[in-house]
Amino acid sequence: MPLGPWRKKKQSTKEHLVENEEVSGGHAGTAAGKSSLNGAGLPPPPANLRPKLVFHTQLAHGSPTGRIEGFGNVKELYGKIAEAFNISPPEILFCTLNTHKIDMDKLLGGQIGLEDFIFAHIKGIKKEIEVYKSEDALGLTITDNGAGYAFIKRIKEGSVVDGVKVVCVGDHIECINGHNIVGTRHYEVARMLKELPRSKSFTLKLVEPMKAFEMLEPRSKGAKPASENKIGTGKGTLRLRSKGPATVEDEPTEFEEKAVKKVDDLLESYMGIRDTELAATMVEVGRDKKNPDEFAMALDETLGDFAFPDEFVFDVWGAIGDAKQGRF
Repeated sequence: MPLGPWRKKKQSTKEHLVENEEVSGGHAGTAAGKSSLNGAGLPPPPANLRPKLVFHTQLAHGSPTGRIEGFGNVKELYGKIAEAFNISPPEILFCTLNTHKIDMDKLLGGQIGLEDFIFAHIKGIKKEIEVYKSEDALGLTITDNGAGYAFIKRIKEGSVVDGVKVVCVGDHIECINGHNIVGTRHYEVARMLKELPRSKSFTLKLVEPMKAFEMLEPRSKGAKPASENKIGTGKGTLRLRSKGPATVEDEPTEFEEKAVKKVDDLLESYMGIRDTELAATMVEVGRDKKNPDEFAMALDETLGDFAFPDEFVFDVWGAIGDAKQGRF
């Protein structure tokens, strides 16, 4: 859940919204400023002297276009979006980039391209279901929004949950067997589901994202269609961190993209979660390590709360090495 009290300002939401014409002359989501990093390697200038990065946003089910700026992490981003549309930050389940659809490949993670358009998916229908766990694995991949909500990122075809058609990708898992799990990290939720006893039923309380009517235009007329934009098409990306300030960085290198994708695949295989920000952190930790033991020690210092199994750590080390050598 977002930190601190969220008090709505008395000003009209129109102060945060822009007319269609304001984005029709250029790419939707174009940032108003460029990198605040100093090319000479000097510390960045004081906050009041840094260029402001401005992003465009809409509610995924349809809304006017909003402009947001001045956020340093996901919680602050949700706060800015909520302020623009006069809603409560906890109403936002997750965000996608450059598409209003529930597309998990376009999910906003730890980076936003400077030309990306942000779509916020808010709470829709609540549902409570009973699932019979006929197998050890349910077939779910879990992720979270960085602000306390775990949700379903993937459902394996032919799995236990695949047979329960009311469970959908994008659904927020609110309760398991009556236990509220809001604020619980995705890897902990995955562990809870895995540890549920086999051959018994359990209940899930889910919240699905609000859906748009088919005839409702997801984008303002005059703005560039979302399908024509791609994630990271800008000259840089805004890197959001759970700790520390956001920074503007160059686009990921080919090594980083391949290594992060492979590590994210390993996270799903071993832990039933997907988290590109976590995968990127692991790649960053292992980039300059000389051997797996050194990498394991550094990983334990940085991400010890995850208690990664040794086999997983070794495979991650191998994946980073393969990416460096261009083997995939």
